[in-house]
Amino acid sequence: MENLSLAGAMRAATATAHNEAEHTTFMEDLVSGNAPKEAWGELSLQMLYVYRALETAARKHAEHPVLAPIFDERLERLAAIEQDLAALGLTERAADPASQLASTRAYVEAIENATPGALVAHHYVRYLGDLSGGQIIATMLRRNYGLGDDVLNFYSFPGIDKPKVFKDEYRAALDALPADEAARAEIIDNAVQAFHYNQAVFVELEKTLA
Repeated sequence: MENLSLAGAMRAATATAHNEAEHTTFMEDLVSGNAPKEAWGELSLQMLYVYRALETAARKHAEHPVLAPIFDERLERLAAIEQDLAALGLTERAADPASQLASTRAYVEAIENATPGALVAHHYVRYLGDLSGGQIIATMLRRNYGLGDDVLNFYSFPGIDKPKVFKDEYRAALDALPADEAARAEIIDNAVQAFHYNQAVFVELEKTLA
């Protein structure tokens, strides 16, 4: 893995954790149309807290040398999630701290306490996931649940016309980050952990909706 670029090393290191998160019962049921109809709203509710923490932290460290090359306001999801929750009638629940699951709180705390290097990892896992597999999820949600664009703003990136080009440029920026061996290891390790945090949220959501 030492011979791989940073983006390549992150992808290789996170492959197992990514697969495990993707294939939790909750996500498989959601994508296949077998989850309860309220599942999308419940996931969106948890993502509200995650992205609030992520985007607050990213803006705070936006000029740090290790984060600045990948920071891009066009990626921000918080306003889109708030629109979705309003359309789903969940705005009031979103304002209630009790709506945040324990697994989500742990995820949020990890982001809030992240160094700029660790934040790069969280940034990569969430946003590149939204621009990649997230687009497939949106298609399946439309198909299997009849959901409209008014509740799927989360996966809409009106400021990014060509997602593939953007992702290629994002990965190139990752590869060019001023990261020595220790910083590179921190980013990779935290990317793996980020997938574990996501998996924990999915597992708890499954139990909550059972």
